[in-house]
Amino acid sequence: MTSVTATKRSGPDDPHGGHSGRDGHGGQGGRPRRSWRPGPSGPPPRGKAFGDRAAWFLVLPALIPILILSVGPLLYGIALAFTDAQSGTTRSTQWIGTLNFQDLLHDTLFWDSFGIGLVWAVGVTVPQFLLALGLALLLNQNLRLRWLARALAIVPWAMPEVVVGIMWRLVYNPDAGILNETIRDLGLGDGRDWLTGLATALPAVILVGIWAGMPQTTVALLAGLQNTPRELHEAAALDGAGAWRRFRTVTWPAIKPIALAISALNLIWNFNSFALVYVLTSGGPGGRTRLPMLFAYEEAFRYGQFGYAAAMGCVMVAVISVLLAFYLVGRLRGGEDR
Repeated sequence: MTSVTATKRSGPDDPHGGHSGRDGHGGQGGRPRRSWRPGPSGPPPRGKAFGDRAAWFLVLPALIPILILSVGPLLYGIALAFTDAQSGTTRSTQWIGTLNFQDLLHDTLFWDSFGIGLVWAVGVTVPQFLLALGLALLLNQNLRLRWLARALAIVPWAMPEVVVGIMWRLVYNPDAGILNETIRDLGLGDGRDWLTGLATALPAVILVGIWAGMPQTTVALLAGLQNTPRELHEAAALDGAGAWRRFRTVTWPAIKPIALAISALNLIWNFNSFALVYVLTSGGPGGRTRLPMLFAYEEAFRYGQFGYAAAMGCVMVAVISVLLAFYLVGRLRGGEDR
């Protein structure tokens, strides 16, 4: 009895009885140990593979137009920049390497337009953001007829750029425009030709750009303000924080990601502007409002220099890519900090 009892009590790990069981077999009455090694990884489940294929089929209707209408023309334009392509059906196109880019480095007219484009982009984006932020803060308050004010605020956004340009040409009209008529009625002078004056053309166009793009920024900032918990403002107010301190410590941290995103996108969109300035001034007077896009358009469709215009487009794409890279790096670093 004693030996039987000892044998039963001795397990695979008992140093005084039975086997250690390391080879998978215990002593008398022992059980084989369970192996915890993962088995060989087999093929993914059929349902997951089918789901991946179905997802690609759902994405293709949106992906194919992007490849055909965006990526394809972009690659063709880059290739065109290394040729001497010009207008005319009988002229053969030759590969000239980087000659267009070398000529572009010494083209002072292009770099002048590039500087005008930077002034235009910054001059529109910064005031646009500040005015949109103030309007968004106002529309976020509990005002009477707030719904009507919000609807009117986005009216310029709903108007095509061509219509906006024609409307503001009427406003700036030197003879019967509402701006000069108001100046005359107030006794401030006889008015002036705002869009053809060398000193006033670019500021006048920048003002139109601010007015046309402000609603989009306002809507984005207003969405961020509405997602800010009111409890944070109430707690800050109970702690004695004033309006400016509440904005700096509560409101701004909440809308900062949206503000950075919409400002970066506005800077890129404004640098690429074409239709609005083309309708207002066509790049005049004397090239004072000739943005880079207008310069490339004239080279391609007025003078027929398609290869040279494509080289200009490549330079602008490179600049925009750098701006976008800085924005993305900033967003990634901001995400890591959080």
